[in-house]
Amino acid sequence: MSVHVVLFEPEIPQNTGNILRTCVATGTKAHIIKPVGFDLSPETLKRSASNHLDMAEYTLYEDFEDFESRNPGTYFYMTRYGKKPHSSFDFASVEGDIYLIFGKESTGIPYDRLRENLDRCFRIPMAGECRSLNLSNAVAIALYEVMRQLDYPGLSMHEVQKGEDFLESFDLRPLGKKDLH
Repeated sequence: MSVHVVLFEPEIPQNTGNILRTCVATGTKAHIIKPVGFDLSPETLKRSASNHLDMAEYTLYEDFEDFESRNPGTYFYMTRYGKKPHSSFDFASVEGDIYLIFGKESTGIPYDRLRENLDRCFRIPMAGECRSLNLSNAVAIALYEVMRQLDYPGLSMHEVQKGEDFLESFDLRPLGKKDLH
C-alpha cells in the first residue's frame, strides 16, 4: 500500500511547492492534474519547496480521466462540503493505494465528482465562519493523519541529519568560556 497526494488543477505555486516538500517528508508521491495555474518549473517552485524539490516525485496528468485510468486505488476527497472529519476514516484498513485528492484553491473539486463519492468526502473541522484552510496546510493535516494511522511507514522517529543525540551532546556553555572546575 502507498499513500498519494493528488492536486486537481492547482493555481498557486507556493502551495504546490510546500505540498511537494511535505510529500518528500512523508515519502508520498504527488500527482498533479492539469491545467496548472502557473509555470510548473523548478524556478517557480524552488523557494517554497526549499531544497527538497530534487527529491520530489510527481506525475503530471492531462485531466482527471488520465489520472484515474493510470492509478487504481481508493480515492478520498477533501472538501468543505464533506460531512466527516478526515480523522474518522480507517485508513489502516484500506486495501491497495490511498489517494488524497485536493481541489484547486479557488473552487475545489468539481461538485459532480464529489456527489458521486459522498462516502469518501472529508473535511477538516474548523470554525463555522472560516471558509477554508490554506491548501498546503490542509494537505499536511490530512496526510499526517493517514501516516499516524499507518504508524508512520518508512518515516524516521528521530533526527537523522545532525544525529539522534544532537541535543544531548550540544554544549550549552557560551562560546569562549571554559569550564573552571
